[in-house]
Amino acid sequence: MAKLSYMAGKFPPGHCSEPFGNCPFGDSANEPYIAAHNLLLSHAAAVAIYKKDYQVKQGGSIGIVLMMKWYEPLRNIPVDIAAAERAFLFDVAWFLDPLFFGDYPLEMHEIIGTRLPTFSPEEKRKLQNQLDFIGINHYTSGYSQDCMFSRCKIDTLSGNALVFTTGERDGIPIGAPSGMDNMYVVPHGMEKTVIYIMQRYNNTPMYITENGYSIKTNGSVSLKDMLNDKERTDYHQSYLTSLLNAIRQGADVRGYFAWSLMDNFEWRHGYTLKFGLYHVDLKTQKRTPKQSAKWYKKFLSGPASKVQMDDNLKPFV
Repeated sequence: MAKLSYMAGKFPPGHCSEPFGNCPFGDSANEPYIAAHNLLLSHAAAVAIYKKDYQVKQGGSIGIVLMMKWYEPLRNIPVDIAAAERAFLFDVAWFLDPLFFGDYPLEMHEIIGTRLPTFSPEEKRKLQNQLDFIGINHYTSGYSQDCMFSRCKIDTLSGNALVFTTGERDGIPIGAPSGMDNMYVVPHGMEKTVIYIMQRYNNTPMYITENGYSIKTNGSVSLKDMLNDKERTDYHQSYLTSLLNAIRQGADVRGYFAWSLMDNFEWRHGYTLKFGLYHVDLKTQKRTPKQSAKWYKKFLSGPASKVQMDDNLKPFV
């Protein structure tokens, strides 16, 4: 929300400024950090209320969910390697570091400077060590190019980190494209994301709260083709395999949620993007399981040696 609403201006209230967009109002260099700061303080207030008044009697847990895109260096050189981590820090550590360490990452202080809001000692106390879990929404990965020591565009959502991000290298996508722009199939990004979070945040319990594959439709895709969604089946199988690799390295992952159970209204894309395991007829509301739903059901019911589809997908384990 901080980036899409106050940096790129793609979501309401549509605030942005050059080079990130051309909006009637906005300041992309300052407003995203003010918005994020208030989001974090609001989060801390909600957590405090829940832990004080509800957690004991409900036996529940409270955490935070963040979108986490993994970044690979565009070139195998030190500045791009640093840029890839910087892009991740400006996406994820921006929010998690204050909740674990009481302040924003050092790299953000160095680049943003006085434009980065500050926390009072009391606010730091309220923020820190209050999470029972970290929720990870992970779909894809991309490349990062350094713009601190190299001349390049900074008009992407990682521009304030002095990083240019792209899904292609020399015209070749980082992975197979999906229905959503700039969302590619890169299974190893799941493992790398989870391991990074495990190592930086003391292996706090994690949930994969969103992971899924979209197919774009303009009304010309037949029902048969929508139900035969082998690409989505392959996507979930490969990303779950990557997740298993992270778990075997000690990552404390407590759950996995496929996005999504059924086709739904996808933000500003409306009904043109289909993420669902079930097809929904918008006129009759009839729900029909796709191939991916049948595979996922078999996967969940196990044992793993029997999880195999008619198209000879390799079993998950």
